[in-house]
Amino acid sequence: MMSSQVSPLTPTPILHPITNLSTPSTPSKLRLSSSPTGAYHSLSQRTHIPSHVYQHPSAILLELCTSLQELRQIIPLIIKNGLCGELLFQTKLVSLFCKYGSLIEAARVFESVEDKVDVLYHTMLKGYAKNSSLDDAFSFYCRMKYDNVEPVVYNFTYLLKVLGDNSDLRRGKEVQGQLIASGFGLNLFAMTSVVNVYAKCRQIDEAYKMFDRMPERDSVSWNTIIAGYAQNGHAKKALDLIIRMQDEGQRPDSVTLVTVLPAAADVRSLWIGKSIHAYVVRAGFDSQVNIATALVDMYSKCGSVGIARLIFDRMTERTVVSWNSMIDGYVQSEDPVEALAIFQKMLDVGFEPTNVTIMEALHACGDLGDIERGRFLHQLLDRLNLGSDVSVMNSLISMYSKCRRVDFAAETFENLQGKTSVSWNAMILGYAQNGLVNEALSHFCEMQSQNIKMDTFTMVSVIPALAELSITRQAKWIHGLVVRSCFDKNVFVMTALVDMYAKCGAIHTARKLFEMMGERHVTTWNAMIDGYGTHGLGKEAVELFNEMQRGAIKPNDVTFLCVISACSHSGLVEEGLKSFESMKNDYGLEPVMDHYGAIVDLLGRAGRLDEAWEFIKKMPMEPGITVFGAMLGACRIYKNVELGEKSAMRIFELNPDDGGYHVLLSNIYATASMWDKVAEVRTMMGNTGLKKTPGCSLVDLGNEVHTFYSGSTLHPQSKRIYDFLETLGDKIKAAGYVPDTNSIHDVEDHVKKQLLNSHSEKLAISFGLLNTGPGTTIHIRKNLRVCGDCHNATKYISLVTGREIIVRDMHRFHHFKNGTCSCGDYW
Repeated sequence: MMSSQVSPLTPTPILHPITNLSTPSTPSKLRLSSSPTGAYHSLSQRTHIPSHVYQHPSAILLELCTSLQELRQIIPLIIKNGLCGELLFQTKLVSLFCKYGSLIEAARVFESVEDKVDVLYHTMLKGYAKNSSLDDAFSFYCRMKYDNVEPVVYNFTYLLKVLGDNSDLRRGKEVQGQLIASGFGLNLFAMTSVVNVYAKCRQIDEAYKMFDRMPERDSVSWNTIIAGYAQNGHAKKALDLIIRMQDEGQRPDSVTLVTVLPAAADVRSLWIGKSIHAYVVRAGFDSQVNIATALVDMYSKCGSVGIARLIFDRMTERTVVSWNSMIDGYVQSEDPVEALAIFQKMLDVGFEPTNVTIMEALHACGDLGDIERGRFLHQLLDRLNLGSDVSVMNSLISMYSKCRRVDFAAETFENLQGKTSVSWNAMILGYAQNGLVNEALSHFCEMQSQNIKMDTFTMVSVIPALAELSITRQAKWIHGLVVRSCFDKNVFVMTALVDMYAKCGAIHTARKLFEMMGERHVTTWNAMIDGYGTHGLGKEAVELFNEMQRGAIKPNDVTFLCVISACSHSGLVEEGLKSFESMKNDYGLEPVMDHYGAIVDLLGRAGRLDEAWEFIKKMPMEPGITVFGAMLGACRIYKNVELGEKSAMRIFELNPDDGGYHVLLSNIYATASMWDKVAEVRTMMGNTGLKKTPGCSLVDLGNEVHTFYSGSTLHPQSKRIYDFLETLGDKIKAAGYVPDTNSIHDVEDHVKKQLLNSHSEKLAISFGLLNTGPGTTIHIRKNLRVCGDCHNATKYISLVTGREIIVRDMHRFHHFKNGTCSCGDYW
């Protein structure tokens, strides 16, 4: 079958597939037709079809035809019996070719008929509307007017449907005007189609005006306007219309229910959802697979995935959409293990996954960090020929990024044809999530150079990458771009900016933006509270949390984690414990491992080590690495060897992939001068292949980020830096600084001091002092926790140089000024 389209406006002589006759160049429906016998009939004569034509085997076969292949097998019989000039066969052939999507053949039959009756035009218009492009359908409609075809109401409904599906409001209004001019302005079917056009074109207010003016309404009319509101983000209005629909005596049918259940899910109203469910059961619709699927989706989105699973398990029939809804329910409920279990069950019973299935399963693999099953899904989607589906490949990029295989993500991105802005966003976010900030920014710049349109997701992907750089200059640049791109009214973009400024040390700028926001999301409050916490402003964090509790936005589990952490950084133990209790008692939020770890950190930093250990023993779940890690860190601060050993042994049983915990234990032993134990820890690290993460500090200067590693001499100014650092050391010693060499052993005292002087943050600070003028604030970003000696030395450096030095380590900010630190030596 030919693949080219047939123009419905300007017919050319086309070879008839049956009679081998050519069509005149300007056909008219009033022209006489040539019969197979050579006789001519008038139009009125042609509409009278002899009974023997109806009874002919060919006519019966056409009635029984079920496919295009069968239709083509019947055609020779029609030709053989000389029936191709009969109106019945012409009309039926046009109808069947349109039905089976072969518009080329339908048009050939249509154009061969010289005295076309109106029904042929109506059939062809329906075919174009269902199987061709909008332009072709509209062109044929214009031809009908040119050929003086008397319109029927279904002409308008067919055309309005395709106009609505293509969101063509301009031509939709044109057809509406002609519909009214043709006398169908009060027709129920026609006006329902007009309502649908306005709704599909996101003109829901206009749609409602049309609906409200209708003198009568049926269930289709109600379903159309309800769906319009639901699909345009007005779920509450859709639900209100259900009540009005019943008040006006119209019972919701299965279509209504399938439309309104997603609306209940959108407003997250479990009560409304259950009310609809009760109606479903009373009306006897609960056995319908599409309604049961909608119920699964509704309960999942309303946070009742358990009920959704009960409905799913009771379904006697399931479609692939049912499986997808259940998988998505578990993904959205943050239960990726069960999501993948349902996916596997789906495969086991023989359902073939769709693109949606694969995307949900990839999401679950990403949440789990399960690279093995992720690779299996990659192979599966190739077998399903989904490798050209951009949405699936975008999900694949995200999965690899979450599984910390950004190299696989990058390879997928590079091989992807037809990249969209979503593809670029996924890759930028993937780099940012894996700490590859420069790569994220490079892709962002390349995206701009290729004129790929940025959106809010682009911004919320790249802004966190800049936040990790902690460079105020870059923060101001992206902020300006946000304003110029008119994204400064988007709550999520502005939340990202608040978080970024806080992480760049500009906590007051972050608060100004926070106050300027007309709309705030729970993540906005979380970002500001967390910002205060990392700057050691625990009191401000608690005050902001109290303000949040008085407002309409309710705190979530992340909010409480931010509050407890802020209290931990500022020694506000009682406030932190109170927040932990409030989380459970006042908000019904169950603490997870991170919350328990934060409480251990809160107690431990305050020196309440025994209380922290008892808290761990009473936990309702098996403590994880984060909990024992917090305990180990507290033991290092307070030099508690016994509890430090217990914590470390439990951590080692859990097989950490970070050698930092071994270093912490080693430091505890070193502080206690237990050098044999230090050697044991070092041997353990060697045997397991774990290495200490090298200290690294970054400083931004002259539009360039300078990186320093402990003991490195690779920087072009290394000699000058070390010379300056030696002079600076003499000055701070004169001011009272005493090097802390307790953690270093097996070397002479002068070597210990040299090792301390080569720490990365001291090199970065010296570089900053050498290359900036008096009064300039030095900003340092460090990848590890600031060590005790560097913290003490930096206080004295700020004193003798008169400079403010801001250091952001892996946990918090330290603002050094005039010999003191904002943390109050509590970090």
